[in-house]
Amino acid sequence: MPANEQLVDVGGRTLRLRNLDKVLYPSTGTTKGELLHYLTSVSGLLLPHLKDRPATRKRWPDGVESSTTFFEKNVPRGAPSWLRDVTLPAPGSTKDREMVTYPLIDDLAGLVWAANLAALELHVPQWRVGPRGAAKDPDLLVIDLDPGAPAGLPQCAEVAWAVREKLEDDGLVAFPVTSGGKGMQLYAAVSGKQDATTVREYAHRLAEGLEREMPRLVVSRMAKALRKNKVLLDWSQNHSAKTTICPFSPRGRERPTVAAPRTWDELDDPGALRQLEFGEVLDRVPDLGDPLAELLPTGNRAGKGPRVPTS
Repeated sequence: MPANEQLVDVGGRTLRLRNLDKVLYPSTGTTKGELLHYLTSVSGLLLPHLKDRPATRKRWPDGVESSTTFFEKNVPRGAPSWLRDVTLPAPGSTKDREMVTYPLIDDLAGLVWAANLAALELHVPQWRVGPRGAAKDPDLLVIDLDPGAPAGLPQCAEVAWAVREKLEDDGLVAFPVTSGGKGMQLYAAVSGKQDATTVREYAHRLAEGLEREMPRLVVSRMAKALRKNKVLLDWSQNHSAKTTICPFSPRGRERPTVAAPRTWDELDDPGALRQLEFGEVLDRVPDLGDPLAELLPTGNRAGKGPRVPTS
């Protein structure tokens, strides 16, 4: 066996790991081995958010400063036979003629397999697949808060409180996640009994309403010319074909940041709010656990939240 390879047993599965000392984040010297340490340490919290959700991976085989990066939806050749997968129509394909076979990363071995391929980011839809592989209706609503420079996390926090209030008025409970990039996401559990179009239209109306109420700070339209020093409420992430970075997933940014679940108390001090890195997230786990745990379905329940208003 080459010196840069080793065989490891992960939950009874044998995996061949390569180049564990390869630097993936040059600005901090963070290696693939350190990426694997983070993922294995946080796997108990990350995997429930991945479970039964087709995983799109963004890979950086030569590290985050390389131009060699790409999104991967299909299971690649050479994937282990034990890896769960699901075949679904490709987003936007005509009359469902094109199909994609996605991996379902729902155990530690699958997570380590993806990390070994330098899949730094794990993106998932707001819906899950059932036991026969059919796509269910969404069990989550997500609002992506994307700041336009010079706005940043403090402005996102201000908008997040306003979004939380609107959602509460409709019986939905919001949970914040700093994205590991520029902004943050807000998640709320929904019933799993309404289709993605209904949920997306509700999110669109919410975003438009806040744009009218907070025109100084909020924009609901995608045009970049409108976004300077404002926060885009990206309601479109609720489209059935869209994916969002999974909570607790690493990010392929200059530094090893994480899509980190936060508490609302942390948003009370927006000036101190910043994106968190691997070690900081792991340091929080013993005390906080998963601040998003209430979003996770129980047993066979598709969702834990209410129906969204339709008008």
